[in-house]
Amino acid sequence: MDAARSWRPTLHALAGLVAGAGVGAVLVALVVTWLAAIWSLLDWPVGGWGYAVLYAAIALAWPALLLWSGRGFGALQRARFRATLGVEIPAPPGGGAGGRLPRPLRAWAAPATWRQLGYHLLAMAGGVAGGALVAACWSAPVLAVAYLAGLGGTGRGPGVGLGLGAVAAAVAMVTAAPWMASGVARADEAAARALLGPSRGEELALRVEALARSRAEIVAATDAERRRIERDLHDGTQRRLVSLAMQLGMARERLGEAPEPVRRVVEQAHDEATEALAELRQLVRGLHPAVLDDRGLDAALSGIAATAPLPVRLRVDVATRCSPSIEAVAYFVVSEALTNVAKHAGAAHAEVTVERTGDRLRVVVRDDGRGGATLDGGAAAAANGTGTGLRGLAQRAAAVDGTLTVDSPPGGPTAITVELPCGS
Repeated sequence: MDAARSWRPTLHALAGLVAGAGVGAVLVALVVTWLAAIWSLLDWPVGGWGYAVLYAAIALAWPALLLWSGRGFGALQRARFRATLGVEIPAPPGGGAGGRLPRPLRAWAAPATWRQLGYHLLAMAGGVAGGALVAACWSAPVLAVAYLAGLGGTGRGPGVGLGLGAVAAAVAMVTAAPWMASGVARADEAAARALLGPSRGEELALRVEALARSRAEIVAATDAERRRIERDLHDGTQRRLVSLAMQLGMARERLGEAPEPVRRVVEQAHDEATEALAELRQLVRGLHPAVLDDRGLDAALSGIAATAPLPVRLRVDVATRCSPSIEAVAYFVVSEALTNVAKHAGAAHAEVTVERTGDRLRVVVRDDGRGGATLDGGAAAAANGTGTGLRGLAQRAAAVDGTLTVDSPPGGPTAITVELPCGS
């Protein structure tokens, strides 16, 4: 294992010698051919329309071929690192900068394209030179023997000093070969990580994209789990409680002549079953209202407005339904906001407006209360632990890349605006 590992830098350097020379030759040939075609077109006439068409085709097609070759050779070089050194260099993100540019030019505007071409140019010079130096170090004994044999063939054998010098140089070069190969491999790896892989900014962008995707998956999974628990409670526990409450109610009606202690026990059991059923229904609605999946956001919010402890004017203008997770966030934002209005605002009326504009869902909850609401509930609320819950709403909106703003001057009115990305 150690012997194989010690030979890896040498194999990498020798492979880099071949790859650098081959890739460099191909790229140089493409560039020279393209420049020759451009020069021929500029140096009119070019020998007839047939040549003109040929040169024009080369002038137009060669940049795309050069781009494709640069990316393909970049993948080849990354495979070389993986095979010889066991080093994994991630590919740079696809696409390019300049979203307004035509698609062929957009790839040329990408920094990764120029970094890969830069590595190929570096490998054509430094990789070939480093690989040749490593090969020369390992070949030093053969070169020394050939040199001394050549001198002997001339009829004038090498002197003792020259022979010892050649042997000493060969031994020194072979001894230094592993260190030379390791140095070349380290330098090549550093250059490849900087030029063949994603830049620091691209790595951060990819990480942010991965985190956003992971967060969206977590939000969707959490919402799906809420719906599953709601279905299980609605179809299982709630039905059993309904049956129990009905049986206790019938027993309560039939035990009119029973002793007082028995009637009292049955009445208490019936009342507790009824209260437990009401609490379970409230819990189920808090987890995920079934009407939201069945009939949409308009019907679900209408139920909230109808049961609110103050008059609520509702207007929903959503022609196309949003994704289930976004609808769930909008529902709970309105529900919690109206609860806060009833508890803290001292308002006589409230108004809820929901509208979709493009790919954004905008939810506005207004009230005519005393105002002064903040995300953290204010200093007094923080002191006695009675905040308005707006920070929780802001966190719920932020979980799906939404925003929440509060406009609540002292004396009112208060407007809570939530904007959500409405994926379909």
